[in-house]
Amino acid sequence: MFNIGIIGCGLIGKKRALSLGSGKLVACFDICHENAKSLVSLSDNPKVEIFEDIDEFLDNKKIDIVIIATLHDSLAKLTIKCLKASKHVIVEKPASRNYKELKDVINYANSTKFKVHVGFNHRYHRAMQKAKSIIEEKKLGELMFIRARYGHGGRLGYEKEWRSNKDISGGGELIDQGPHLIDLSQWFFGEKLKYHSSIVKTAYWEMSVDDNAFLLLETEKNKIASLHVSCTEWKNTFSFEIYGKKGKLDISGLGGSYGVEKLSHYNMLPEMGPPETFIYEYPMKDNSWEYEVEEFYKEISENRESTSSLLDAANVLEIIDLAYSNKS
Repeated sequence: MFNIGIIGCGLIGKKRALSLGSGKLVACFDICHENAKSLVSLSDNPKVEIFEDIDEFLDNKKIDIVIIATLHDSLAKLTIKCLKASKHVIVEKPASRNYKELKDVINYANSTKFKVHVGFNHRYHRAMQKAKSIIEEKKLGELMFIRARYGHGGRLGYEKEWRSNKDISGGGELIDQGPHLIDLSQWFFGEKLKYHSSIVKTAYWEMSVDDNAFLLLETEKNKIASLHVSCTEWKNTFSFEIYGKKGKLDISGLGGSYGVEKLSHYNMLPEMGPPETFIYEYPMKDNSWEYEVEEFYKEISENRESTSSLLDAANVLEIIDLAYSNKS
């Protein structure tokens, strides 16, 4: 069993605390003491320690793995700090505000034996795992392109939240929900995507960062991803379509306000025409967070490379940086 410490006890920190699987929460730290107390109240371990000093937290020899679930501006420096303290790390996406910051983390991580996993939990949704197995079984044939949309409608005061402050977030909607779509596309293709073109706009919210981003990306083998992320999506939406030469996968919903998680497999027949259709629905509670952390435990125990690495996150941030530098 691994002992876990959490830095950042807000919404995502609490999700992580409730999804540790075989791990055990032993310590937490947040600059807001009330957040830390609230998180600890959810734990089934009555001996979780709350720290008010980050260095004292990291000096705790009980902690094997630190989960970093803070705002974007502290992700990179905290990852390095945890590695220096001889801890394995799960750092939430996007892992830093930009590629340059993450490059510093990669350089330091390469000099240690401790592992870093970037929290791209969407890979671990049941529909995503099923889709990945269908692709690996060659049922879609050679992949051609991906078309995906991901968005929410914000809320009153959204333009005043930390996500609208570039100094903290690194950008707007593109660096908020965009990393998931880019990461999933690379994961399904099994290839690094390259930036082709983009439109990054602030269409509705009165803020200095983007509320909509449209990306066109491609791989060396000419596979294409067409992606749109939005915080003017008045009905929360997740849609991820994967097209191969033998069929199509259509993933929709993530549970909750995004609707029931569903995978539709359209298998093209030799005579073409209407395809065979197979539908998988997952109305149960999302277990992606627990699935992901258990995967990391295995990576540590078996001393193997992370399935969601700093290099994966770096590829994502390179694309986002290029889109922001070409913002129209």
